[in-house]
Amino acid sequence: MLDRNLVLSNPDLLRENLTHRNASEDSHADLERLIFCIQRRRNLQTETDDLRAQRKSLSKQIGGLMKQGKREDAESIKEEVKKKAEHLVILEHQRKELEEQEEALLLSLPNIISPAVPVGHSEEDNKEVSRWGNPKEIPFAKEHHILLHEKGLLDSERATKVAGTRFSVLHGPIAKLERSLINFFLDQAHENGYAEVMVPYIVNSSSMLGTGQLPKFEQDLFQITDSIGGEKGFLIPTAEVPVTNLHRDEILSEEDLPLHYAAFTPCFRSEAGSSGKDTHGLIRQHQFHKVELVKICTPENSSAEHEALTTHATKLLEMLALPYRKMKLCSGDISFSAQLCYDLEVWLPGQNQYREISSCSNFGDFQARRMKLRYRPKEGGKPQYCHTINGSGLAVGRTLVAIVENYQQEDGSILIPEVLQDYMKLTKIS
Repeated sequence: MLDRNLVLSNPDLLRENLTHRNASEDSHADLERLIFCIQRRRNLQTETDDLRAQRKSLSKQIGGLMKQGKREDAESIKEEVKKKAEHLVILEHQRKELEEQEEALLLSLPNIISPAVPVGHSEEDNKEVSRWGNPKEIPFAKEHHILLHEKGLLDSERATKVAGTRFSVLHGPIAKLERSLINFFLDQAHENGYAEVMVPYIVNSSSMLGTGQLPKFEQDLFQITDSIGGEKGFLIPTAEVPVTNLHRDEILSEEDLPLHYAAFTPCFRSEAGSSGKDTHGLIRQHQFHKVELVKICTPENSSAEHEALTTHATKLLEMLALPYRKMKLCSGDISFSAQLCYDLEVWLPGQNQYREISSCSNFGDFQARRMKLRYRPKEGGKPQYCHTINGSGLAVGRTLVAIVENYQQEDGSILIPEVLQDYMKLTKIS
């Protein structure tokens, strides 16, 4: 959520931010309405405070006039106090209405992007930062879903029967490979100092609001029919939601920061608006597995923690010997809540292209403001907003896809990356 003070003090920055994000005319109009609401509410607050002070001063006069026997004067002042009280009720009602409008508008507007974000319109304008490994040229390469279907290791037909399209059933060694990747990612996260947590897969709307999925992206979520503690309930689209919200409405101690968490969860996404895209295979599923890395830190350490998390994700790809490139997302492609984001894209020889396998984002204080997540500085003073950071370490299904396509052999077998052989107790899937 944006800082109200910043909205008023530097509205041109926010206007430029929306322009760089290629925001709609509605978003620009929302910003102008927000500026008006904040100004009007603050003016009303000043007017209300002055009116209360006047009422209080007048009320004090009534007792003295009554003691002096000046009943008529006292009654006149009583009438004036009554009118001011009635006016206060009207002003307070107007103030509350403006406050509600202001809150809704604040929740609808995106984060301010970092100056380091390249200006652009789409993913075509993202900037390559670096790349690792040489993309493999495999003349006999097959896309993962074709190879796995041929080997009887992927069953989309029965998955569709029991759940619908964009679900899959994995069999035998491929199912074990998925489980091995989960354990490998969590073990590496532990080595890098992340505390592993197991979190709920269903969350309330307050949690979705806190990390920015609500209210803007409700169509991308799976809502459950039962309420959760009196709120709407949703299946999580990523572990980012429950993990970051663990400290919602809390004031942490600076001495306890940074906090580093790792969580494995299934993720559920409706993929609204993606009809016709990646309809075959494991790339874009309604349900998939992911290990998420989450950090909560002070603003001073935010940039360094973001770079470190990104390095932890890239190291996993290097350990698996999977070629990848690191991309800095442009202003037209970066997510609603992020101020700076790196996408890691792994090479898929079966598709002859790079595909995103992890997004490592720094949100600044955007999510923390929505969650009221703060810390108390060790030198004293009022609580400050934390910064939040997260990234996939890694998306499990897409990593499996990358292994199948990069390690496939001409005879249809699939080699197991060396770092996974102890987990798999195999060197090859025949």
